[in-house]
Order: sequence, then structure tokens, then C-alpha cells
Amino acid sequence: MTNTQLTIAEVQNALESANPPTLIDVRSVSEFGTGHIPGAVNIPLPELEVRRDDLHGDRIVFICERGMRAEAARSALHPCFPAAQVLQGGMHAWRAAHLPTLQTTRNRWSLERQVRLLAGSLVLIGIALSLIVSPWCLLIAALPGAGLVFAGLTDICPSAIFLLRMPWNQVCHLQPASQTKEVSPP
Repeated sequence: MTNTQLTIAEVQNALESANPPTLIDVRSVSEFGTGHIPGAVNIPLPELEVRRDDLHGDRIVFICERGMRAEAARSALHPCFPAAQVLQGGMHAWRAAHLPTLQTTRNRWSLERQVRLLAGSLVLIGIALSLIVSPWCLLIAALPGAGLVFAGLTDICPSAIFLLRMPWNQVCHLQPASQTKEVSPP
């Protein structure tokens, strides 16, 4: 039975070997852009099943922020890739060890997290204003609900489209942080 978890040292040794593993980062595109292991390929977890044919090599290591999504990916693809492994501690542990990463954007929050923050804030503001100002302010709280229903039915999220246009979600051309190399996306 193959050990399903690899330590950072084991991944580093494997990357320097004659047969390096394929690193599959299952975080969202925006999370991947904030910093990933050089050479890693981004296949977000929700896309993994339909992009299974993009996985190559006999050695695959799944990576996410702390290891939970990577383990979910490994478990889901175990029948096809029984030897696949997970980077123990994920990118959190990799960064804590001060190992090099590539950065393609300065966005620190995934787009999904930003949408949840916006929706939750609108609900709270709408409820608070309905108690203080007017019951009609509940319409503010209904807006994210309607947006989420629309997004669920059409797979189009107006909040995400709006947030993608915000300056903090634009590709950045600032000087990279220590041991972080910044590149422009293709």
C-alpha cells in the first residue's frame, strides 16, 4: 500500500529525482494565482472529473491550501490513479517552510470567498436597515438570494463578474515578495 501523504521533504526529493511527479494543484484559479509550487498544474477540484484525461504520468501529487481538497481529489480518482498522493499540509506548509512559489496575481481571496462575503454582507446590512430604517430595506437582503438562485439556474454569477472587475482582482505587476516570483498569466 502506498503512503497517501507526502511530507514537504519527500516532495522536494521527488521533484529532484529522475522521475519527478506531476503536481496537480486543485485550488481555484485565483488561489493558484496567489502562489503555487513551480511546475504545478492547476486543475480546480470541481473540474477534476471532466479533466481527468489531463492527468499524466505514473506519479501524481495533489496539492491544495491545507490538504483537505487534495485528499478529496485523491480519493475521487483513486480507481484511476491508485498511486496518487497528497502534499501533507498543502501550500500552507510549503509557504511556512519558506519554499519558492510562483505568483501570477496579488489576490489573496478566492473569487468564491469574495462572493460569499458580498452576499453575506448584503443580507446583514439589509436586515439591520430593515430594523432601523424601514421594512423595505429587506429587499437589500433579498438581492443576494435572488442572485444565488439565478447563478444556480444559469451558471452565471453576476456578483463574480462584478468582483472580477475590481482592482484587487486584476493582474498585478508589482515587485514579488521574497522567494516569490511573479509572472503574468498566459
